[in-house]
Amino acid sequence: MSWHRGIWNRFEQWVELMNAGLRGFARFEHEIGRLNDILCAINLLSWDAWTKMPAAGAVTRGQQIATLSGLAREMATGEAMRDAIEAGLEEAEARGTEEQRRALLLTKTTIETLRRIPEALIVEAAALKPRAHESWIEARARNDFSSFAPLLEETVRIQRAMAHAIGFERHPYDALIGQYEPGMTLQILDGLYARLKDALLPLLDTVFSRPDQARLDILERSYPIEAQKAYATDIAASMGFDFTRGRLDDTVHPFEVSLTRQDVRITGRFHENWLPSGLFAVWHEAGHGIYEQGVLEKFTRSAFTTDIVNLYAMGGTSFGMHESQSRLWENRVGRSQRFWLVHFPALRDAFPEQLADVDAMEFWRAVNAVRPSLIRVEADELTYDLHIILRTEIESALIAGDVEVGDLPSLWNRKIRDFLGLTVPDDARGLLQDVHWSAGMIGSFPTYTLGNVMSAQLFEAAGKLPAVAKGLDSGNYTPLRLWLGEHVHRHGRSRTPDEILREATGSGLDPTAYIDALAEKVRLLA
Repeated sequence: MSWHRGIWNRFEQWVELMNAGLRGFARFEHEIGRLNDILCAINLLSWDAWTKMPAAGAVTRGQQIATLSGLAREMATGEAMRDAIEAGLEEAEARGTEEQRRALLLTKTTIETLRRIPEALIVEAAALKPRAHESWIEARARNDFSSFAPLLEETVRIQRAMAHAIGFERHPYDALIGQYEPGMTLQILDGLYARLKDALLPLLDTVFSRPDQARLDILERSYPIEAQKAYATDIAASMGFDFTRGRLDDTVHPFEVSLTRQDVRITGRFHENWLPSGLFAVWHEAGHGIYEQGVLEKFTRSAFTTDIVNLYAMGGTSFGMHESQSRLWENRVGRSQRFWLVHFPALRDAFPEQLADVDAMEFWRAVNAVRPSLIRVEADELTYDLHIILRTEIESALIAGDVEVGDLPSLWNRKIRDFLGLTVPDDARGLLQDVHWSAGMIGSFPTYTLGNVMSAQLFEAAGKLPAVAKGLDSGNYTPLRLWLGEHVHRHGRSRTPDEILREATGSGLDPTAYIDALAEKVRLLA
């Protein structure tokens, strides 16, 4: 930024501040609200790029997002924000609330992390994402990783630089994980993964030793996509996703994005001849959306809905806690026996010919069949975390420089064979299946397993309430949603994941409930 541009920006901020006449914490709220507005605009441009934008718009869209990302960083690390934080802290120490102090300290801490990342690196990363996304879509459609590889090399170079700019103690991957799950490290993950593998592998041996009783052919019949959408959205609404404050669109890889709690966008991906894909994707993303819609209204445009490190507007306290909500509605609720005993009749009404010879328990077995899958988002619960573990191993090696992009095809295929016993037939069902690398989100994959663990802890705690248990049996999800709203959603980013878990469940991160839930499912499938 040139000296005259900096002076002009500060003059504009000073004029705006003087006109507003704000002091103390109100001054801080004003600045953080302006920053949140910029981040919501970035979210909207990103949503459009992933759902509606013509492919030819990728380069200029990247420039637009890069410009706004640069402005957001300037705003976050600039003098106006610094002075507003100092003014807010001075007032908060004298007569402020705990909530105000938390907002100020959270912002100050995250800005310190952001300041360590050079502006040029942030702008370069932002400009690359839309181009990389379009390249990934084309490469995936053509089963051609080599065409996407050059942009992935740029992404890896940028993410390595970011890791070293942020700083780390043991492993550069820690810096990237920490952007999505503060305080999480590769060492902690390795311990968690080891415990999960010790539990999952014997359960898989038990399942594979039995005759397969699932009728997967019933999921491969022709299910008109519009009817799938109608059914999926009806269930999402019953779970608590408010379509008057949200919408569902189609995309290549499902996602959720928030433009404040009043405007939450979710997306899905439907296949005519594979019914679970679209249904569970919508319920997964609805779980994310319910979280965002449940953040306290007073936190709109506040520090508690502003992810400063990632320059992202988000109300969830971390990506792992966010995934706990999506995985809870997708799996703890949507794949349960009692869910399908209640909701299968409506599904059969929607598809009377396709499901004429199927009953609720047969359908439940089909959507819970334990079979290794090439595709992570279609994996069963027992093998899902193996996908995450292998991605963590690959990503950490990439960021450490032990592996280069050119090594990925053979490395990916070998790990799929070692972890899942499968042979990768093409790139689309191999290392091109996920959107995350094209979005620069290296370090985010572990949050899916963290979300699985948290979801089981929260679901177990909520299920102890008679009203919640009764509601789950009858298809009334309001008691569960209200419990989650009280213990998780309303807090936004005002509580850490550990604080939320301990207050809601009495324990920090603990895979016991998750392992128990999987073991119980194996027992029921016998």
